[in-house]
Formats: sequence, C-alpha cells, structure tokens
Amino acid sequence: MLLISSQTELTTSVTDAVIAIECVAIMAYLRRAPRGDQWRTRVWCCVFGLMALSSFLGALAHGLEMSKPIREALWKPLYLSLGILVALFMVGAVTDSRGQAFARRLVPWGILVGAAFYGMTELFDGAFIVFVIYEATVLVSALGIYVYLIFTRRVKGAGVVALGILLNLIAAAVQASHVSFFFLVPFDHNGVFHLIQMLSTALLGIGLRMGMQPGES
Repeated sequence: MLLISSQTELTTSVTDAVIAIECVAIMAYLRRAPRGDQWRTRVWCCVFGLMALSSFLGALAHGLEMSKPIREALWKPLYLSLGILVALFMVGAVTDSRGQAFARRLVPWGILVGAAFYGMTELFDGAFIVFVIYEATVLVSALGIYVYLIFTRRVKGAGVVALGILLNLIAAAVQASHVSFFFLVPFDHNGVFHLIQMLSTALLGIGLRMGMQPGES
C-alpha cells in the first residue's frame, strides 16, 4: 500500500500514530504507580489501550491508499473500540467517586453501551457526529464527577483530570468544525483535534497517576 496523496490526511495519520504511542507510554506510566490499586489501574489502562488501538487504526485509515471496502472494514473495529473506551472512561470516573465495588457492576453495562454505540454508527452509515455526541455526553458527565472530587478533595489529581476532560471536549468541538491552519504542514479539523487531544491525553495520564499516590482514596 502507498501513502495517501492528501497532505491533510497524512498529517491526521501521523498525529493519530503519535497519540497511539502516547497512550502506550501512559499505560506503562500508570502501571509503575507505587500504589497497589490494581482495579483502578486496569480500568484506566483498558481506556488508554483502546485509545491506542483506535488511534493506530485511524492512522492506517487516514494515511494509506486502500480500496473502499478495506477502509470501511478498518472503521468497524475503530468505532467499536471508541464506543467501549468511552463507556469505560465513565467506569473509571465512577471508580474514583463511588469506589471499586459500585464501578464493577457498571462494566457489563458499559460494554453494552459501547456495542450499542457501534450499532448506531452502522445505522447512520458511520457518521462521526454520532461519536461526537456520544463522547460529549459521557465526558460532560465525567467532568461533573471530577469537579465534585476537586471540591471534596477525595482524590488527588482530580483538577488535572478535569482539565484534561475539558480540553477533550474542546477538541471534540474542533473536530465537528471546519478549523484548519498551516504550520510547516497543513492541519485540517482532524489534525487540530489530534493536537489538542495529545495535550488532553497527557493531562489525563498525569492526573490519574497523581491519584494513585499512597494515602489517596
């Protein structure tokens, strides 16, 4: 397969690949946390692992010349990964606010919601706006949880996580727009979305690791 001719698609592909690498690094960073909260670590590593997978698939779909059937086939596992990771993101937020016992009961429902989201993308012929709405709904709810945790001071790093979520919401709004700019290479709305997402993902990783320090609930 050859690289696609569109410069903006190549930029989107490269930034997707960078996010995939970043997520793998964050997984390793969280696993090295000194605290032995294995459940919390596993949940968030699953979130970042699915993000890495979807970003890798996105890098392939945006960056390589391929037939339409192959490209459409790539989007199916990508959407499924996105659907489940967003649901597990909420499970992670609930873990921080309500504890492991309550959050465990949400896992099957989260997977079901993620599968339902995938079904919606199939119904609407892969319209990305479906994911934007789904992601925004979950992230606004998660943001509310972490704002609550900031004021109650129950989990260290909640403010950093909240900032990461807020940036992710801004990134989602950018992706749904027609923003573009040129800096060394051209960036369309997808490329700009990825640039903001890189920062938001880093903040999420830092904030979550802070919450894994000894003495935190």
